[in-house]
Amino acid sequence: MFADLDYDVEEDKLGIPTVPGTVTLKKDSQNLIGISIGGGAQYCPCLYIVQVFDNTPAALDGTVAAGDEITGVNGKSVKGKTKVEVAKMIQMVKGEVTIHYNKLQADPKQGKSLDIVLKKVKHRLVENMSSGTADALGLSRAILCNDGLVKRLEELERTAELYKGLTEHTKSLLRAFFELSQTHRAFGDVFSVIGVREPQPAASEAFVKFADAHRNIEKFGIHLLKTIKPMLTDLNTYLNKAIPDTRLTIKKYLDVKFEYLSYCLKVKEMDDEEYSCIALGEPLYRVSTGNYEYRLILRCRQEARTRFAKMRKDVLEKIELLDQKHGEYHCCQRYVQCVHPQPRWSRGSWRLMVVAAWCGWLLQGSTRLFPWLLSSSYSLSSCTVSTICTLHSSTLGLVSSSL
Repeated sequence: MFADLDYDVEEDKLGIPTVPGTVTLKKDSQNLIGISIGGGAQYCPCLYIVQVFDNTPAALDGTVAAGDEITGVNGKSVKGKTKVEVAKMIQMVKGEVTIHYNKLQADPKQGKSLDIVLKKVKHRLVENMSSGTADALGLSRAILCNDGLVKRLEELERTAELYKGLTEHTKSLLRAFFELSQTHRAFGDVFSVIGVREPQPAASEAFVKFADAHRNIEKFGIHLLKTIKPMLTDLNTYLNKAIPDTRLTIKKYLDVKFEYLSYCLKVKEMDDEEYSCIALGEPLYRVSTGNYEYRLILRCRQEARTRFAKMRKDVLEKIELLDQKHGEYHCCQRYVQCVHPQPRWSRGSWRLMVVAAWCGWLLQGSTRLFPWLLSSSYSLSSCTVSTICTLHSSTLGLVSSSL
């Protein structure tokens, strides 16, 4: 159609400038350079690149992109030729092939029209629907690479909630443990005062040793808190920094994904429109004037796909790191359950169990450390015994209220 004309068809470039250039590409083992071609005779005056495939000579070189016009192959003009003829010209060349092109200096903002924005909204709505609901409403569900990262976002929310509760319970327990340690320190001070005031030398010595034992318990408790604190800090970092950062990355990834799907849908709609008009024998105006609108969408789709691939890689890396960290905590939890299997306790029963175990350990430890307390040679006054019972009762009441 255009080869028979003795004048150039005026192209409607939509204000998009083009820059001529030349690139030499070395073919791969399959005699391909990695591009697909569109346009050409008999309906379009321009031959252009529709897609640049990944990990091919054209993609690795990075000079040409989707939407660029092909003007020649190895110095021969392709004007007036069909895309099949140009593909054969490229295939006939062995080794290296030189492509002459007009670079499309397109601004991606020009292609982001209201139609693309509405398509993004549609994809975002359909993504959260079930297949049955989408089919009932007549909406198509675009499935991309069997994408399961959306479900991972829900799992991430549940994991964050789990660790948040674990952190709160741990803080509460450590706070109660610290208060219990301070109570032991107070016990030590009281026993020290009683020992100083006790008239019997043997009983005074026993109270002093018992005071030292309580102070040592307080020191060991503080040492335990200092040991556990870095673990809690690590858990807080995982909860307050790693998980929110991954959640934000997934949301950005979803936005890029929906934009890429919108451009893919737009390209499909424009292809269908072009084929239907050709079938009726009435070529579209945009096709007969260079198809610049379609080429702009092709360029936007390629750039959106590049952003999508990059964001998907970032999300997979961050989720892998989170899974490794979650696996460490999970393995530790399984180890504890295997070594010390415990029944399921409610929150209140679990706290009372901790208090009871701690008090029982104190009583057993006291008799083991100081067996002479059970000896009949040390007789305590009734006032001293009453004071000790009162102190222990007040301690249990304090710990129970703090827990």
